[in-house]
Amino acid sequence: MDVYEEAVGYLQTCGITVSAESEMGPDLLDDVFEVVTEVGFAPSPLHADSIDFPDTPTYCIPEMMLERRLVVLTSILTSEELYLSELETLLTPMKALKASAGTSQPVLSAQQVRTVFFQVPELRDLHTEFYTALKARLEPAPGQEPQGGAQPSPVGDLFLRMVSQLGVYRGFIDNYESAVEIVRKCTQSDQRFRTLAQSMMSCKGSDNSKTTYTFEALLYKPLDRVTKTTLVLHDLLKHTPQDHQDHALLQEALRISSSFLSGVNEESQCKRAVTLSTGMRRQLIRDGFVVDMCEGGRSIRHLFLYTDLLLCVKLKGGSAGKQANYRFSWYLPLAGLRVHWGSEQELSTDLQFRVSTMRGKMFQLRQELKEQGRGSKAAWSRTLDRSRRKLQQAELWLLTHSPVLPLELHSPNGKSHTLVFSLLYELEEWREAIEKLKGENIETVPPDLLTLTSSCAKLRMTQNPHLQSLVPAREDKSLCGTLSVAVHSACGLQQPASLYICLEVDGYRFYDNRAQSHPSLCSLTPQWDEEFSLQVDEAQCLRVLCVMQAECGKSGQIQGRSSIQLDPSVILKKWKKYIVSMNQIEVHLSLKYSPHPLEPPSSVPIQQQPVFNIPIGDLAQQEGVLVPHIVRSCTEEVEHRGLEEVGIYRISGATSDIQALKSTFDTNLREAVSRLRCVDVHAVSGALKLYFRDLPEPLIPREQFRSLADALAIPDMSSRMESMCSILQSCPVVNRNTFLFLLHHLRRVAEKEAINKMSLMNLATVFGPSLVRPPEAVLGQCSPHVDISQEVVVQVQVVYFYLQCNNLPAPMTTVPLNTEEEEITT
Repeated sequence: MDVYEEAVGYLQTCGITVSAESEMGPDLLDDVFEVVTEVGFAPSPLHADSIDFPDTPTYCIPEMMLERRLVVLTSILTSEELYLSELETLLTPMKALKASAGTSQPVLSAQQVRTVFFQVPELRDLHTEFYTALKARLEPAPGQEPQGGAQPSPVGDLFLRMVSQLGVYRGFIDNYESAVEIVRKCTQSDQRFRTLAQSMMSCKGSDNSKTTYTFEALLYKPLDRVTKTTLVLHDLLKHTPQDHQDHALLQEALRISSSFLSGVNEESQCKRAVTLSTGMRRQLIRDGFVVDMCEGGRSIRHLFLYTDLLLCVKLKGGSAGKQANYRFSWYLPLAGLRVHWGSEQELSTDLQFRVSTMRGKMFQLRQELKEQGRGSKAAWSRTLDRSRRKLQQAELWLLTHSPVLPLELHSPNGKSHTLVFSLLYELEEWREAIEKLKGENIETVPPDLLTLTSSCAKLRMTQNPHLQSLVPAREDKSLCGTLSVAVHSACGLQQPASLYICLEVDGYRFYDNRAQSHPSLCSLTPQWDEEFSLQVDEAQCLRVLCVMQAECGKSGQIQGRSSIQLDPSVILKKWKKYIVSMNQIEVHLSLKYSPHPLEPPSSVPIQQQPVFNIPIGDLAQQEGVLVPHIVRSCTEEVEHRGLEEVGIYRISGATSDIQALKSTFDTNLREAVSRLRCVDVHAVSGALKLYFRDLPEPLIPREQFRSLADALAIPDMSSRMESMCSILQSCPVVNRNTFLFLLHHLRRVAEKEAINKMSLMNLATVFGPSLVRPPEAVLGQCSPHVDISQEVVVQVQVVYFYLQCNNLPAPMTTVPLNTEEEEITT
């Protein structure tokens, strides 16, 4: 079955009719890959058994949908009012029962009262708050017109807030059987309680008529409410247009509610539940779509995390009229499972090209959708629908083939599987959830794989892979343009560590949506001062991860993670400071948003520009800093493990190691910084000396050589100092700050002179010829002859003079940001 046929079959199983004469023909994916095939790459089609195709919403007349939506909301308000009345009725005898518990003839003991009414007051408070807020939105104050004409104010946030607190129901549900048992026993044994239980009433309807309930019937009401909440949300979402601002919030509320209900259903169905010896029942904890590496290929799979095992399945769409079902792929017990975040994978050259081409195609389709959306009645046109489907197919392909972050799973029985993720944040969520369950489990009961796999369709919390093209556009709440992020520093560490910050932004993935700082020096207060520019479209959230740098060749350890909701109005064209709290660590950032039309992404993967043999000003501009990263990284590594090395900077490291570092810095700066930790520290110092030696123009410009030589000859020390400082101040800003940065570093090296045998003069002798050079002789021009021995003396004496200065200004590593004083803590 080809891609189109499976997509049609899948949509039909979801109740969505697809016309046979539709323009959605089997050339859909070919259109997506038309650019690729032109250059000789065969389009690798999506395997029919490996993809869960996303639902494509059907469309109705918006006016009719909104009218029906208002009816649904009104019925919800009425239902909430009745439910609150029932909860109040249930709580009516609680005060009297509590009072009698302290007498000589209690109806119920104090413990029994707590059990019977456990979490009921909390449920009442939760729904009272929801009812009051919803009523205010649907029924404005007298004399006040409803917002938006006949339509009420948005209510999606109220539903999302309410379902986010469904955990209150968990305690009630877990306690329900105990409460009912007490009610039944006391009804049979105590006439006073039996009279109470059989005479409970509640007001119902506008006529205030009384309805009689049994105690047990009222206790069942919250159980029934959990199911009704999910059904009501489904009905409300169905009648909310996709472009309505409530749509995305209601989708998330339905996901949370369905997830909670799935867990309750799985636990309550005793025939399918498996009780472990620890007394814990197997239940679904988390599920989602992942990319599974299998036999060298990539396939999208649906991963289910149960209490004691991981189950990986693939969706098989049934024919028309038949329900879609899952087929088993593999499972791994959690007991003894080893979970490892592997090294970042490198895509082949061919795949890199195809990913870049697909990003360009997605960008083109997105622009077409925007143009079509501006036309009259374009939202109902077949052209728009076709473009939307093309975009979904392209994004699904990218979701499958672009991830490079592996999570390796190794079972004690020898079975291993590798999942790859696009975002480190998502990878860590899965790793953390698995590790937490491993700590709570000591066994695994072998599952009935057929039953467990069949139940997946009912239990799943996530219906489709997360595609940005399925999310309703929120131009007022999302970013389109450049998001600038400056990573400053961190504090709160319990012990010194080498850390780096990983940034990940959501939205369309036309461009790289990840950025990573360089590892800091091993410190309690890491300092980065790096700035990143991310091109974004429909971005609403920035995720921040703090990672501890691991040993060479190994992955790091995530120390904490957090997220920032991006508000365009707060960071629009101005820097805003943020303090991101994660565990005990606080990371200081600044954000700025510059909206502008986006340029099409390059079809050729961006290659890093070289580091060596280019002007230092060009390199600093390329990196957005005032002191290049190679200088900062090498000096920090020397200070970390080379200050007590005898002859540091004088003894040269192995030439092969130095050349290898040079080559890596020129091709992959991130990998080079990581490799510094692995090589001999003399190779690190040698690479730094080679960098300054290979600069086309020395750090102190050549035209300053004669002025420096003249300044050194000034006999008066005060005048000499003033002249030397003036010359340094006249140097280009990058040169000056890099020189100052290096001087401060060399002074720290000289502080260990008693151990490393490197005095200020020794260091000046090593660095002088690289940092200060005489003007080059130009053919046809006369220049004063300077003896080479005199040149060396000037070179050494200049560096030595500056090293001896006790009032050297502090260097700036980055351009200062004009940030607002107010800080936002998240």
